[in-house]
Amino acid sequence: MVKVRDDHLVNDGQVDVDAWIASLTEQIEIRDEDQIRKACDMAQTFESQAIANHEQWNADISSLQIATEMTQVLAELHMDQASIVAAILYRPVREGRMALNLVARQFGEEIAKLIDGVLKMAAITQAQSASKLKVLGQSEAQVEHMRKMLVAMIDDVRVPLIKLAERTSVIRAVKNASDERRLKVAREVFDIYAPLAHRLGIGQIKWELEDLSFRYLEPDAYKKIAKLLSEKRLGRQQYIDNVVETLKNAIEGAGIECDIQGRAKHIYSIWRKMQRKNIDFSEVYDIRAVRILVPELKDCYAALGITHTFWRHIPHEFDDYIANPKENGYRSLHTAVIGPENKVLEVQIRTFEMHDDAELGVCAHWLYKGTDVNGKDDGYEEKISWLRQVLEWHDELGDINDLSQSLRQDVTPDRVYVFTPDGHVVDLQPESTPIDFAYRVHTEIGHRCRGAKVNGRIVPLTYNVKTGDQIEILTSRDAQPSRDWLNPENGYVNTTRSRAKVASWFKSQARDQNIIDGKGILEPELKRIGFHNIDLQQIAVDMNFKEIEDLYAAIGAGTVRTSQAIHHAQKQLKHDDATDHQLSLLPSVPAQPVDGSDIYIHGVGKLLSNIATCCHPVPGDPIAGFITQGRGVSIHKADCANLLNLKQNQSNRITEVNWGKTPEKLYPVDLMLKAYDRRGLLKDVSMTLAFEDINILSMNTVSQQDGTADLLVTVEIDSLSHLGKLLNRLQQLPNIMDVRRHNQ
Repeated sequence: MVKVRDDHLVNDGQVDVDAWIASLTEQIEIRDEDQIRKACDMAQTFESQAIANHEQWNADISSLQIATEMTQVLAELHMDQASIVAAILYRPVREGRMALNLVARQFGEEIAKLIDGVLKMAAITQAQSASKLKVLGQSEAQVEHMRKMLVAMIDDVRVPLIKLAERTSVIRAVKNASDERRLKVAREVFDIYAPLAHRLGIGQIKWELEDLSFRYLEPDAYKKIAKLLSEKRLGRQQYIDNVVETLKNAIEGAGIECDIQGRAKHIYSIWRKMQRKNIDFSEVYDIRAVRILVPELKDCYAALGITHTFWRHIPHEFDDYIANPKENGYRSLHTAVIGPENKVLEVQIRTFEMHDDAELGVCAHWLYKGTDVNGKDDGYEEKISWLRQVLEWHDELGDINDLSQSLRQDVTPDRVYVFTPDGHVVDLQPESTPIDFAYRVHTEIGHRCRGAKVNGRIVPLTYNVKTGDQIEILTSRDAQPSRDWLNPENGYVNTTRSRAKVASWFKSQARDQNIIDGKGILEPELKRIGFHNIDLQQIAVDMNFKEIEDLYAAIGAGTVRTSQAIHHAQKQLKHDDATDHQLSLLPSVPAQPVDGSDIYIHGVGKLLSNIATCCHPVPGDPIAGFITQGRGVSIHKADCANLLNLKQNQSNRITEVNWGKTPEKLYPVDLMLKAYDRRGLLKDVSMTLAFEDINILSMNTVSQQDGTADLLVTVEIDSLSHLGKLLNRLQQLPNIMDVRRHNQ
């Protein structure tokens, strides 16, 4: 693979594009040679312009020369034409000489998306190198987190393969670069891309990346082993040739077609085995090794039996990776025997298909023939799922059969991976906030959190962090958790772990203060959403508290959510004695949904219904119906003043109604806001409603002489819980004194 650069260069150092394209057509199917030639021309043009302008970029050889090596690697992995074009254009885009939108216009969205995916992977690994972790002894948890971060950024299986090809080309090219440059590239390759190639099962890339990075990271150890291998090379080759001939004659004599070759163990693998087992170079058994390839599975075990009839196998040196594949899907039989001249010999036996899997990994399953215009075949999603499972696999599990269960219970793709300021990686559940991040790092950091920066910019504490964000928590010595954090509708804390830590902090505070705080939370909230004349003592009893003070204390301590108390208040309004008495007079008829309505009407079958404009009930409100003349059933809140008057005079026309389980319509509700008048107040209110995707039906503002303003806003919502969340959002705006549901 290394000689590709020389094959396609002319004397002036430029790439012979025609010769290079001709070699590609011999390896993979090229549908449009003109597209590849156009990509090469554009890459060369932009590079020439950069040279003419005396621009500098971080490259050890030209972009097009790297592209030739990248495409050679991708061709050997059987990649498609889109991947080849993306490889040609990647470096010019990354180095800022070509815009990604230009690629989309000239070559299509598919190729632009591939390049964008590779750029995202590059951004992650650059941040990882900034953490300055030690190379060969760094935290395994950090490395594992980084690999999972890569998974979270990958939407197309071709993306990591293009990146692997690019890093392979670069680490080959840094041979004559500065020591600092070589170490930087080698560290990144060793920490991220060699393990990534292993996870994908691509042996041919993994071995080269490990050896080249090991060469720069541990030069003395590399040279020592390379010298020992070189000294034994001629004798070992003659020995291997004799073994191959013996085995080939015996296996073919048994009627089994086979291909047998000597296998050179790569240098880093030898060094790692010496370190792991604390042995000398002479004790590494598989320096002399052969690989037997046969057509079918049964032939593998037949060849194993023939091998063991020739030479005695070494106990405890047999591994059946066919019956028990490795975590990356690798399958083969491995045995060590005392071969000719009493020398230890390793023998690997596998089918031709298993060999393709071992050398190409995921690429062996990735066939592009017959794909659609988007480069996807019928099994595309299954292949993507398989790729992610392989990458997310934990080394310590060891049993491939537990893979699916492990992924469901542990890391799974729906995680968010973010950076601490010093470059370490923290995983969070989706929709986590900076406060969730703070508690994930340390409980005290969470308690003292007063603000957050994401990627260097101040953000609200309700911001939902995204994969790749770098988060810095701003703390204060005297800070403490806010009770607003415990309300899920406020959006400050979205993980159970964080909420439990906040609740624990409040629970540890004095009971008297918790009672005061709990009362200050519950009663205003009931009034804000329009619940009046509620028996709070009965709510406490319904929730298994002896006294109302116990309920207040629990709410103040955070062990009971306000929404739970509101739920019991809803049931109390619904089962009001007067209402129950009137409803008991109605015939018992099962509830029936009204066509096209969210309302279920009891007792009278199907009737038209309409929402009363006097009280504007919304899903979640306790409701009752009044049978009108010619306009169907009018739906009122259960405590609506007009409805109570109708009960006194026309109780026989009151009917029981309920909301459906999943209301689909939007309902108008009036909100009253009291605020200190200021410039931009209406804009802030409107923007908040727009952000919450709320439709505004009307808005009236009255400025008072004392410098305050009253805003009456009619909006459309779909449920009572939606209303509560909206009220909380509006309450957080500057200068807002009070927000509540308006009852006319």
